[in-house]
Amino acid sequence: MASSKFEGMMDSFVVGIIGMGDMGKMYARRLSDAGWRVNACDREEKYQSLCEEFAERKRIKIFPNGHLVSRASDYIIYNVEAASIDKVASQYGPSTKQGAIVGGQTSCKAPEIAAFEIHLPGDVEIVSCHSLHGPNVDPRGQPLASHSFVLIQHRASQESFDKIEHVLSCLGSTHVYLSATKHDRITADTQAVTHAAFLSMGKAWHANAQFPWEIARYVGGIENVKINLTLRIYSQKWHVYAGLAILNPYAKEQIRQYAQSVTDLYKLMLGGHREELKTRIKKAGASVFGTQNGDQELLLQDEVLDRFSLGNKPSTPLPNNHLSLLAMVDCWSQLGIVPYDHMICSTPLFRLWLGVTEYLFRKPALLDDVIRIAIEDNTFRSDDLEFTFAARGWSDCVTFGDFEGYKDRFLSTQKFFEPRFPDATRVGNEMMKTILQNTKK
Repeated sequence: MASSKFEGMMDSFVVGIIGMGDMGKMYARRLSDAGWRVNACDREEKYQSLCEEFAERKRIKIFPNGHLVSRASDYIIYNVEAASIDKVASQYGPSTKQGAIVGGQTSCKAPEIAAFEIHLPGDVEIVSCHSLHGPNVDPRGQPLASHSFVLIQHRASQESFDKIEHVLSCLGSTHVYLSATKHDRITADTQAVTHAAFLSMGKAWHANAQFPWEIARYVGGIENVKINLTLRIYSQKWHVYAGLAILNPYAKEQIRQYAQSVTDLYKLMLGGHREELKTRIKKAGASVFGTQNGDQELLLQDEVLDRFSLGNKPSTPLPNNHLSLLAMVDCWSQLGIVPYDHMICSTPLFRLWLGVTEYLFRKPALLDDVIRIAIEDNTFRSDDLEFTFAARGWSDCVTFGDFEGYKDRFLSTQKFFEPRFPDATRVGNEMMKTILQNTKK
């Protein structure tokens, strides 16, 4: 789309942001840096502190509430929790400027679009979006599809959609065009189940009072990815993951199946059912990865996996049955999910998770050894028991829509790992940057 089509637009077009959390602030800064005028607000008690924080930014004007932002802005972005979108839209939607365009930046579009349909005036157009990365990640200069940005033309003319795409292009991400329904389906297939796996790992380590980087069997290779990404998730805000899992209409099935796959495989390990376990795992691998052999290019390589660690790697790699990875591929297989189909709108975290599962399943000797360890080695039995409990616990929270239970489970484990977040963030950021640069375009 030629930018000349909207030449002079900056002089008159104003972007409004309702919700100045981490993502809202990132949007405000990037948009204002690009030359756009921004009206922004959060809860009224934050008005003064936001005025002070953005006092030096002349293109950002802070308002006391969403009514004033809505009345004075041409494109209004709701940057609020998915669980709160209906309440916030009902409060400020009726004040929307006549003929304006409205969108949301929530991770789950079903409740967002429903709220807009109910609470926005009929003359308002709807173009929604979703940045598939966190607020501290700069997508500019990163590999293709590692930081995608979803645009949803729900109720808008092509001209209005093009206008919003032009405005948001300053974020520097790869644009992906989806419907709200397709967006939720893909995020359920990728993010929801991936988060459940890492949340379960963290909860299991917490239950066993383990800091995994201090235990030799959790250091090196695949373990580096598991640990760094688990800590990365637990260093974030709980409601981001709760909203995506509980409010996404497709996520319950995926998370329930993951918990079931964990349980089924653990029972086979406990019972010593080697052939049944092997048959199920190999069938799942063939379903997800086809018949590709280990000579073909992998997303991740040994030298990259081994580079980033919070602990000291032992001279000889120690065994692990990798229940979390086996269950993920079994879950994808049971649901008929082909993860490569969603790479263009995947998160960096999902790409890494897919990379380590592929690394395991496309190395036949390694996979055979993992199956042997799962039957013969009892080292991980207590860890796997807690992991199974954790996976089922997260699934129950999602199935019953239990936000408070989800919050309590998340925050208790977050507190346990909190002292190591600064180190994990530093190492994790470098790991993600390096690994993403080494994955296929």
